[in-house]
Amino acid sequence: MSILGNLKLVSAATAPRLNGVQRQRNKLAAKLDEQIEMATAKQSGNAYAPSQLKAVKNPATGQKVVVEAYKRVRPWFWMTAGAGYCFNVRYGSKVIELRKGKNAVEVADLAALIEALGTVKSAVLAGELDAEIEKASGALRSGFGKK
Repeated sequence: MSILGNLKLVSAATAPRLNGVQRQRNKLAAKLDEQIEMATAKQSGNAYAPSQLKAVKNPATGQKVVVEAYKRVRPWFWMTAGAGYCFNVRYGSKVIELRKGKNAVEVADLAALIEALGTVKSAVLAGELDAEIEKASGALRSGFGKK
């Protein structure tokens, strides 16, 4: 019996590309995951320090080397005067309105913050914020135009 005989071989095309809206949803959902991890780390008293692989040029040899570097992630949440927490949802540097005139969510403690971030992530993946994401994306793109 051949070695490939142990595998299930099929004729398949490449995976379909995501459309722009789905890609934007996934991008925002990944950022919400980072915020959830940051809040979870804060709740348990740990520091949150995500890392990423980065290609840098070694000044001595001139060769490119892949190193692990810490990624700066800013929290979207802050403490309120009443010892609770508020958070904004951001797409890039733009704050997204969750309802007309409302751009923040207020919760009582870190556990509720983590739950609320998960709820917002579910809403993003369900497509409830697509119009606001597109508006924020358009505002970001307009900043890169020629002047």
